[in-house]
Amino acid sequence: MDIAKFNSVFSDARRRQRTEPDFDVTTAQAYLRELIAKEPDDDERDWALRMIDRLAEPLPDPPQRSELYAEAGRIHSAAFYSGGTTEQQLAALEAARRQIWAIADRASDEEEADIRAMTRSLEHLENGLRNPDWPAEPPGQSG
Repeated sequence: MDIAKFNSVFSDARRRQRTEPDFDVTTAQAYLRELIAKEPDDDERDWALRMIDRLAEPLPDPPQRSELYAEAGRIHSAAFYSGGTTEQQLAALEAARRQIWAIADRASDEEEADIRAMTRSLEHLENGLRNPDWPAEPPGQSG
């Protein structure tokens, strides 16, 4: 079974289920069943069938977020799209991570980890700026 393809199609169906009021669960389930129709009976196929069945279950209500969570989100977005020189971007990312961490310290137990998790993508951006995994310019071209 191509688990990556199944997961991609399933995730897309879940996203559409959350965002499209006229989403047809039955059609999505039928398509997912087609993807695994020729798979032999095994644990992966059983898992896929359970996932397909779960698609029909009502979605849980989205979590209610506090103003602290919203504040952390605004700081995250501003830092993520800060622009400027590499040094300016690094400074913005570092400051945002510190601010978000401080907000998490004041948050409820239920939201603390989710707020702290916002710093991970900022940390990855910061690491990428400090140690790029790819050249800034195509090989053979220099400014």
